[in-house]
Amino acid sequence: MSDVLYNIEEVLNYQITGFHKYNLSRPVHLTYVSHNLCDMLGVAKNELLDEKKDRYALLVHPSDRKNYSKFLRSLAAKEQTLVTEYRLMRTDGVEIYVRDTMTSKKTKDGPMIGTSVLTDITDLKSEKNDLELLNETIPCGILKYTCEKQPKITYINRKMIEFLRFPEVKEGELDYLEMYKSNIFLMVPMEERRRFSKYLNNVYSAEAPIAGEMTLIRCDGTRLRVFGWVTKFTNEQGAEEFQSVCMDITESHKLRKASETGRYIRALTDVYDNIFELDTEANSFKCLHCEEDSYFSSFKDVTMQTEDAMAKWLANSVVPDDNDLVKSFFQDFYEKKFAEQEGEPPQVIFRAQSSTGEVKQYVGIFIKIDRSVSLYCCRRINDIEETDILRDENTQLKADMKKLVMNLSDGIAAFEVTPEGLVKPLYASENVSEFFGYTEEEWLPLTEKFTPLETFVAYSEASYEEFAELLRTGEAEFTYFDYKTETERRIKAICSQKEASSTSPRFVMLYSVEGNRPVEKKFLPEKRRVSIRTFGYFDVFVGDRPIAFRNKKSKELLALLVDRKGGYITSEEAIGFLWEDEPASSVILARYRKVALRLKNTLEEYGIPDIIEAVDGKRRIVMENVDCDLYKYLSGKEEYSQLFRGSYLTNYSWGELTLGELIGNQDL
Repeated sequence: MSDVLYNIEEVLNYQITGFHKYNLSRPVHLTYVSHNLCDMLGVAKNELLDEKKDRYALLVHPSDRKNYSKFLRSLAAKEQTLVTEYRLMRTDGVEIYVRDTMTSKKTKDGPMIGTSVLTDITDLKSEKNDLELLNETIPCGILKYTCEKQPKITYINRKMIEFLRFPEVKEGELDYLEMYKSNIFLMVPMEERRRFSKYLNNVYSAEAPIAGEMTLIRCDGTRLRVFGWVTKFTNEQGAEEFQSVCMDITESHKLRKASETGRYIRALTDVYDNIFELDTEANSFKCLHCEEDSYFSSFKDVTMQTEDAMAKWLANSVVPDDNDLVKSFFQDFYEKKFAEQEGEPPQVIFRAQSSTGEVKQYVGIFIKIDRSVSLYCCRRINDIEETDILRDENTQLKADMKKLVMNLSDGIAAFEVTPEGLVKPLYASENVSEFFGYTEEEWLPLTEKFTPLETFVAYSEASYEEFAELLRTGEAEFTYFDYKTETERRIKAICSQKEASSTSPRFVMLYSVEGNRPVEKKFLPEKRRVSIRTFGYFDVFVGDRPIAFRNKKSKELLALLVDRKGGYITSEEAIGFLWEDEPASSVILARYRKVALRLKNTLEEYGIPDIIEAVDGKRRIVMENVDCDLYKYLSGKEEYSQLFRGSYLTNYSWGELTLGELIGNQDL
């Protein structure tokens, strides 16, 4: 019998790799270690055995300790067998990759014991590292980053680090690479961020890669032009991530841009007297073509700072009375007020000295070359053109903007804006009043009084910032969904004057810029599997297709019903969550009914109206008709015990109450 026990001891010590035992009750510590585990780590037994602390965990690689600690907590929670991978640090500094298989079991006297066996997978990881070495040596930058609103970089290869010129980190200095990893948008120029965000949304929704060119910001502040593509994939941990592969095309981009500019200039010199290149990224101004006797002839092809060049031009050429006019025109250009303008290029008419010294009228226009470079071209106006301009100006001065917007046949809305920022609607069709978030009955009283702009647009399908931008730039375009006709509508908004006056009001006209676009009907399979994700950001899927909610409040209402776990919620209760800072009123109740109707129409559009049940104004989620991670986790089944990872309904602050309950239950 003693021989058998001795043989068992020999097997545990020398033949089962990395065998050891844990006391998983607090304080967590090792109760047994095998000889081969000590040999693997290069330590003696007494260096691992300590009843007051877990000395083994101190040998786990610092980057892996958090996951290892979570691994032990999960095993301590109940009897089970779990597997994880991590790195161990030998006393000689060598890294070992191991796969740890541990079984937890409750003993008769109470403590939970964990029995662990290690498998050395260093060689397997080395093969993977060889593949990663290939990634490091190919001339492409590779990025992996999370599918979040503010994506975090999980992997960046050496070539991408070279592209972005990250400096070597020195003691006491900021680690720029780690800072960029926390938010990928730090490497995207401000003007490109919205486009990049839309690309990511399209890749995520369509589950198809998108390729193209874009500009990035290097760590030293210079610009990098790349060509590449973005795709979505599922990583080894089962989490969704984006992956980008890109090539540096900065030099070829510069050559192409120079070629395009040269082609433009050759064609434009036959029409314009003066041509200047403006680079908004470099804040530079360069004369490319001018009259022989022009003031700028001595500065031709010399790059100057924009402010210096403008000051010289205004002081030596433009008539003083027109200086403010020209300054304002260039200011609008630099503030991108012409960015969305369609049709003819923006132009300004001013007086300046000609090459003969005479004061003549000139017309100047901007022609866009690319995102950063534009050409400013100007030419002298002949006598016939001057007569036409004067006549047009007199006609415009006599126009009554208010009457114009009220009688325009395709105009669908108009409102007055005072210099103090107060708004009074003049007219709107029913669809547009809905766009602003009002019923027809709510809209009529607004036409009798002035309302602060922020209050007026608080419930519209566009943000206050977008309306403020409209008043700043003079025009804007909005898109919204009309549920009655099931069409997308585009509305153009134009101010009567682009600059605010301290004495006179402005009038804003809104009108349809194109015919309505019918929404594409989605032909879904007869059996529609509805999946709801609550752990993390809230999203709903029909099959593998995410629902694209057109209204944020209707999506939030559905999240609220899911949070109630099948219980009914009244209109008053829902309003208290959806409009936390608004007192209950008939206006808010009408708004809630509209949100509920939009949710109903969206679910019908996707063919899943049966997931919501409404009775006498109360609503609930029909739990048996959906597949929800929250409900799976709360079922208590072992296969769903790992679904919750510490986040819940990240989109909504009111989800914190349920989050607290989930965390509390997890700690039990």
